[in-house]
Amino acid sequence: MPVLTAAIRLGVALVGTIGFALSYDALRQMAVAIHIRGVLTYTFPLVIDGFIAIGVAALLILRAAPWRSRLYVWALVGLATVTSIWANALHAVRLNQQAHTAGLHLDNVTVGALSAIAPLALAGAVHLDLVIRRHPAPQADEAAATKSHNVPDPGHNTIEPPAPAEDDAGLPAQAESLPDVAEPPNTAEEAVDVPQKAHANTDAHEHDATFEELLVVARTAPLGRGGRASRRNIETAIRAARYRIGKDRLTQIKDRVQAELDESARRAEPGKEPAGVL
Repeated sequence: MPVLTAAIRLGVALVGTIGFALSYDALRQMAVAIHIRGVLTYTFPLVIDGFIAIGVAALLILRAAPWRSRLYVWALVGLATVTSIWANALHAVRLNQQAHTAGLHLDNVTVGALSAIAPLALAGAVHLDLVIRRHPAPQADEAAATKSHNVPDPGHNTIEPPAPAEDDAGLPAQAESLPDVAEPPNTAEEAVDVPQKAHANTDAHEHDATFEELLVVARTAPLGRGGRASRRNIETAIRAARYRIGKDRLTQIKDRVQAELDESARRAEPGKEPAGVL
């Protein structure tokens, strides 16, 4: 599976590079057409296509952010993508109108539509690469962990109760008890069972949850020192509930729980009666 993942990522990078190169060529010629001077024409495509790549990455990073923030980033990415597609299509259509060849000649609509593939391939390749990086295939780790758990313990298999000596024929009760005394507790099997259970718990497929679902679980987590919300306890409770959570979302959940605790403390203070009042 790692080989297949590496091959897919290589193909995605290749498609993204080709799409960027094709779009870069068209946008640079458009920069010359709008009278951008000298070497600055080489930077013009980076402003448009580079912003698309950065915007897609920002969308994945801010997927747990409020919807207004995500809507703003979506608007910027959409505007940059539409601008790149429009510039590529306009460049292709204008060259098609000026071309007078005896070979294959396409209409302007077809030329414009085909020219839009390059910027779309660039945006799609960046998105796929980021998704693959954030969600690696777990099969290899699971196979390695399972193999390590199935390795036999040679120390446990070679433990044998000592044979009773011939001189102990007159002590049958003591001879019968020797295997029980000599045989150590079955700690090896227990040691194997515990990692298997822990492995089963940690390797269970976690799934995404909404902010409110995570908050409900976080409220059940034990408090930390000083009666404050514990980041570690909250993460443990959420993982135990088979929910997936990142560092940024965990910080938001912890701050929200602590704010609720502070609010409850403030509400409880006015209701307290001074000491000595009957």
